Amino acid sequence: MANHASALKRARQNEIRKLRNRTTKTRVKHMVKAVRLDVAAKSAEAVKSKLNDAKSLIDKAAKKGAIHRKTAARKISRLTRLVNTLKV
Repeated sequence: MANHASALKRARQNEIRKLRNRTTKTRVKHMVKAVRLDVAAKSAEAVKSKLNDAKSLIDKAAKKGAIHRKTAARKISRLTRLVNTLKV
């Protein structure tokens, strides 16, 4: 356990950030899953709006630092590719 005031503050900040990041990551996972389920159900109208929402949420997570920017780009790319297979 931390003993100095600055180390105690750092520990408190880390705990708050951990909770915030966990919430953000969970929301991203649920949104990605929703897009994948809609693709599996072949509902093209619902997929478009959910894909845009997912892209926005993933970008925000990367901007906040909850996930790495390249991880965000990879997730968006794979989701977009998956949705595009539905249109073919």
